[in-house]
Amino acid sequence: MLTKPRLAASGWRRISAITAAALVFLPAVYVVAAPSGMAVRALASRMRVIEYRGYQVRVPSHWRIVDLASHPHACVRFDRPAVYLGAAGDQNNCPAHLIGGSPALQIEPLSSRSVRAGTRPLVTAMPSGAAPGNRLPSHGSASIIVPAGVLVTAQYGARDAALLRRIVTEAQVSVEATAKSPAPIKRSWVTPSAVTAPGSYLGRGFDTCTAPSQSTMDAWLSSSPYRAVGVYIGGVNRGCGQPHLTASWVSRQVKSGWHLIPTYVGLQAPCSRFYNRVSRDVPTARAQGNADGKDAVTQAKALGIAAPSTLFADMEGYDNTKSSCVRAVLTYLSGWAHSLHTNGYRAGVYSGAASGMSDLSAHYNSTRYIRPDDIWVAWWNSAANVDGGTYVPDTQWGSHQRIHQYAGNVSETYAGYRMSIDRDYLDMGAVGAVGKGCPTNLNFADYPVLQSGDIGPPVAAAQCLLSKRGFNPGSATGTFNPRTAAAVGDFKVSKKLNNDSVLGRRAWTALLSAGRSPHLKLQSSGPGVRKLQRSLTASLQRSVTISGTFDRSTRRAVVQYQKANGLTADGTVGSSTWKALHAGR
Repeated sequence: MLTKPRLAASGWRRISAITAAALVFLPAVYVVAAPSGMAVRALASRMRVIEYRGYQVRVPSHWRIVDLASHPHACVRFDRPAVYLGAAGDQNNCPAHLIGGSPALQIEPLSSRSVRAGTRPLVTAMPSGAAPGNRLPSHGSASIIVPAGVLVTAQYGARDAALLRRIVTEAQVSVEATAKSPAPIKRSWVTPSAVTAPGSYLGRGFDTCTAPSQSTMDAWLSSSPYRAVGVYIGGVNRGCGQPHLTASWVSRQVKSGWHLIPTYVGLQAPCSRFYNRVSRDVPTARAQGNADGKDAVTQAKALGIAAPSTLFADMEGYDNTKSSCVRAVLTYLSGWAHSLHTNGYRAGVYSGAASGMSDLSAHYNSTRYIRPDDIWVAWWNSAANVDGGTYVPDTQWGSHQRIHQYAGNVSETYAGYRMSIDRDYLDMGAVGAVGKGCPTNLNFADYPVLQSGDIGPPVAAAQCLLSKRGFNPGSATGTFNPRTAAAVGDFKVSKKLNNDSVLGRRAWTALLSAGRSPHLKLQSSGPGVRKLQRSLTASLQRSVTISGTFDRSTRRAVVQYQKANGLTADGTVGSSTWKALHAGR
């Protein structure tokens, strides 16, 4: 049973449920002056004591206090000075898009789950509860294992380092709590499975402040139109806690079919109102970008997100009428790109269409700055595509290098799980298509029945194939629109299939197998084998591994297909087998 937190200004008093509830619903942005030097000493006279399970810290009296035991759905957010007491729940009521930077503490029970969460540095406090100040980073996040059975996570920028160090190095543990100290828990380091993010993907995605719980991800995988999710892997201005974001969480999502968009919320433009900002001094700005890039690589590797994944720097909107500010931002992002490239990662940038994206576009061919590899345009025009409008012309970042955030701060519910999200549309990754100009992967474990109104990667794959075969569905948007329906109908008529616009098993088989018909046998390899494996997957309605190598499992699938269609079952693919596939059998 959780111990109720206590406060002290003069004497002890309990937090009332009414007060805690009021603290959950505060404005999204809270900016205060940075306490340092004399300000830190002045704050000492305006401090109060927080006690949780015998762990005591003195924090500024104006900091918010949120009791997560009483309010398990409260958002652990870093856009205001606060102390969070207890463990975060599985479903957090977080706004979709928060920028943090304010100092914050979370004090929760020590457990293997809480220790595993996140990628922050982990240090052990002394038996008295005081943290070793020389083990704490200069800024960012750090977690402190308190032997009395508490885990303390501190989030702070460089401007707040003196204050946070003072708070955790002067912490104390009561005699009663020390006597009841459980056996210490240490983080067990396991080498994470390497994944590449986002990978090749054309279709819809979303981003939200806190990485969702596994139950939420599973529910949305089964019921939502989304297959990509943005996750905030670090940065001094990251807006929310990440109780679920671990290497095993990352690996599980990718294995389930999700594409991840790793995002790092580092320093913001010097002409913005955010708490931790880039310097206007050019050499300093470049060094800051390098440092944030290096830290992003560290966070990504700890989560199993390997090179050549794209890591996105989140640069929120700013006043780009000031040339010194624009110069600082572009220099910082150039340092970011240099650091990522040095470590084998692709450099991405998220920013507003009218600020960061417009400035990057204007300097697309500049030799002064390193160009990012991929862009993520925040332009809330409700259009699910990757068009950059007048902000970013099609000639720039036009080879599957774009994400478009087309709507923000919307709430959606699938299978009973509700989240506040930003909506995204992705065209990312290497071309994985049969022919030139196909912007999507065509390799699926199954090829589902598609009809008007359907959306997603299989629709984009079908549009790509129809275009390749001379039927005009328009662009590969991933939406089964009237133009796509007409193209499907025309294709089916040409193959003497049912005269309708439903893309089912037979139409998929004919569409995937169209084109060259090479003679294939055991140990053959190349594009023809991949085409065969796709066609067999569609026709047999079971997954045939699409590897491009004619191995024994492919031969067994060929024999099964030949027997089912009254062909000579010799396991080799000649004209008769191709003819049957072309006919959609």
